[in-house]
Amino acid sequence: MLTCYAPDLRPGQPAYTLSEEESKHAVRVLRLGPGAPVALVDGRGGRYQAVVADANPKRCQLRLTAHEAVPPRPYLTHVAVAPTKNLDRLEWFVEKAVEVGVDRISFLRCARSERRELKLERLEKIAVSALKQSGQAWLPQLDELTDFAPFVAAAEAATTFIAHLEAGERTALAQVAAAGTGCCVLIGPEGDFTPEEIALALGRGIRPVTLGASRLRTETAALAAVFTAHIAREI
Repeated sequence: MLTCYAPDLRPGQPAYTLSEEESKHAVRVLRLGPGAPVALVDGRGGRYQAVVADANPKRCQLRLTAHEAVPPRPYLTHVAVAPTKNLDRLEWFVEKAVEVGVDRISFLRCARSERRELKLERLEKIAVSALKQSGQAWLPQLDELTDFAPFVAAAEAATTFIAHLEAGERTALAQVAAAGTGCCVLIGPEGDFTPEEIALALGRGIRPVTLGASRLRTETAALAAVFTAHIAREI
């Protein structure tokens, strides 16, 4: 069944008009006609069932038949990651993180970051596509690129953790994730956080964690953090 993203849809609404892009895909590509079933998701926990009322390729009209309110996960998973130089790798992370289940993704500008600017439009489209593909009901929040120091200053130290590669004692992320009601994991750029950035985070009370014995690429580490936090709460 076709699933469409409808961020402006509200419960109790009897009908909905698909965007021109979604209409073209439904009518011209999938050749849906009147009476064909369509699923809708609003990204705020709402899932809807509908049928095609008017198969217009520019303004496809749907009649809503059912609504389900999906509660948010009881555990907040937030990853703050330094964007990779190669955008394909960052896009891959966003897609897979949404599929696994993430609530918020922040992007950090660090001392060793090779990418100093970031446009969210493309990443937001990828997140929406992953939302529809995976059957999720909640679209994660994507934050603008932020400098490391002010992000750390505003972070909730009790639920924020830093995954770095410097020597020192670190706790397994799975252990702390399973014990709390949410977590934010900081993932550095290629080359890792600087010693000064690590000291700043630790000085704020942010605790160091490990994702395992392997040295991971930035996007792999970020996805591992999402997966670890998710599984730690599910088992």
